[in-house]
Amino acid sequence: MEFIRRRIESQVLSLTGLAIGGIDYENPPGDPGLFGPDSVCWGVHGDFTSMLVGGISALLLQALHPLALAGVWDHSNFREDLLGRLRRTGQFISATTFGSQADAQRLIERVRSIHLKVTGHAADGRPYAAYDPDLLTWVHVAEVSSFIKAHLRYLNPALPDNEQDRYYAEVALIAESLGARNVPRSREQVANYLEAVRPQLRCDERSREIIRVLFSAPAPSMLARPFGALMMQAGVELLPDWASAMLGLQQGPHQRQLIRFGVRRTAPVLRWAVRSGSVHRARRRMGLPSR
Repeated sequence: MEFIRRRIESQVLSLTGLAIGGIDYENPPGDPGLFGPDSVCWGVHGDFTSMLVGGISALLLQALHPLALAGVWDHSNFREDLLGRLRRTGQFISATTFGSQADAQRLIERVRSIHLKVTGHAADGRPYAAYDPDLLTWVHVAEVSSFIKAHLRYLNPALPDNEQDRYYAEVALIAESLGARNVPRSREQVANYLEAVRPQLRCDERSREIIRVLFSAPAPSMLARPFGALMMQAGVELLPDWASAMLGLQQGPHQRQLIRFGVRRTAPVLRWAVRSGSVHRARRRMGLPSR
């Protein structure tokens, strides 16, 4: 059984930012990072399955914003190295959540410097810049609203409303550190924000290409192929109904039930197998049991 557990764990960790290296989550001892183990975001961001589902859903949602998508389109090699892009995004989220204060700040500064170089014009001719405070807010809200939605669906549906609001207030720190403005800090503010931004969203040829790349990306191994297909469908299933309709990715009620059933059967196995993820290492840094 230990061999099987380690095999599953190695497959899981190969998909995360830990595969890149460069962050020592176990040092310096006692450093709480930006949030600490009592934060809500440690609980939300520490579950691989729900974070993967939420991350896929967030990518699909972000593809509906032409200006945000233009930066990815012009300045990213996502077509050739989708897994690498996902790993880098995962590393930023993990390091800013679970890393030491120094590592978290270092990655924030690195991303800020990268954003300064990501400028251009969208397909409709409008200028864009990755450091645009409004675009940063959109990317942030698309991510964190998807993360908490996946957490409620697949890990802790009983998370109290006030704790959900605390989550949004906590992670606003990261968005604001990157330069975002008017960042929503509660469930109500997030809902109002998404309703207000909808007129700016559209599904165009670039959006459909993002979908094609996501769904045709090769699995990192034969073992991961069925799991990856399930996670992709779960990411679609997590989308707001209006977003899945815009993307042309609607699913029937029976299909949605099967997807949720599949994820709920898979997640406990992964939680059993993974014992050295970012959250486990950070808890060791704090002198806490890994759980």
